[in-house]
Amino acid sequence: MVAHNLLPAIPRPTTDLTLRVHAKDTVADGVVSLTLVHPDGTRLPDWTPGAHIDLLLPDGTTRQYSLCGDRWDPYSYRVAVLREPAGRGGSAYVHDRLGIGDAVGVGGTHNHFPLVPADRYLFVAGGIGITPLLPMIHQVELIGIDWQLLYGGRTRASMAFREQLKDTYGGRVHLCPQDEYGLLDLETWLSRPEPGTKVYCCGPAPLLAAVQDACAAWPPYSLRTERFTAATPEPARQTPFEVELRRTGRTVTVTPDVSVLHAVRRAGADVLSSCEQGTCGTCLVPVLAGTPDHRDAVLAEHERAAGDCLLPCVSRSHSDRLVLDL
Repeated sequence: MVAHNLLPAIPRPTTDLTLRVHAKDTVADGVVSLTLVHPDGTRLPDWTPGAHIDLLLPDGTTRQYSLCGDRWDPYSYRVAVLREPAGRGGSAYVHDRLGIGDAVGVGGTHNHFPLVPADRYLFVAGGIGITPLLPMIHQVELIGIDWQLLYGGRTRASMAFREQLKDTYGGRVHLCPQDEYGLLDLETWLSRPEPGTKVYCCGPAPLLAAVQDACAAWPPYSLRTERFTAATPEPARQTPFEVELRRTGRTVTVTPDVSVLHAVRRAGADVLSSCEQGTCGTCLVPVLAGTPDHRDAVLAEHERAAGDCLLPCVSRSHSDRLVLDL
């Protein structure tokens, strides 16, 4: 018996480059770094602090990792990968099977966490959340802007790049392993708003929530965060809504058990996606009408308020109808 798939084929993430693993190093308990280079020694595309790449592994899985190397080195990319026992297998493949010389597909670079101008910076990292902050720290140090880093982790041994940071930057780096100091003392660091200071935070959801609460009285847009996973509360509505594809004129009904992404694919839209968890930004589409129910970890608050785009892999609708530029 032949099984027929009623849905269109899901587009695979684009692979802009095929790179090789030049080095693989253990940088903390449960964390390895990969240095990726072009097989021909070709210069790689430039990137900016906060950027990430799509890593297409040999087993076919795709994961997103922050670039954490030297952005001024045009011939290599570096990422760091935390082993996640409860993950979907990508980190286990990197740790257990990926070796020096192996080829990996690389898509990107993408940056939804850009470093914006400020008088000073406070960087707050939790665990592997240090990775996107490393090139930011390097950048602000180069241009002579005041900064501090508050870096927490379960144990000192689990904190990647801790020695590099202390050796390079000394007293600007504040290491606070939880088993030695408890949770990060956000009250001391964030209780008083500091105009002109940007707070950049990356880490697990509880840390991000605590930092957001601590920054509630700060000027608008003082805090910028990047999440490992999307915050996915219950959708605003539990009833179906319609999505119109403006370019084709087709309309599809999105029921509670189907994502907008899969619904528009049924209607013939060829929307590229990668993580399908609201964290990479690959499937971002413009909204022409209606009110999105944002449930992603990519858009900033002012972008959500504008209501002119959404990530259909996780987001829904407040209104009865959304019109997308598809």
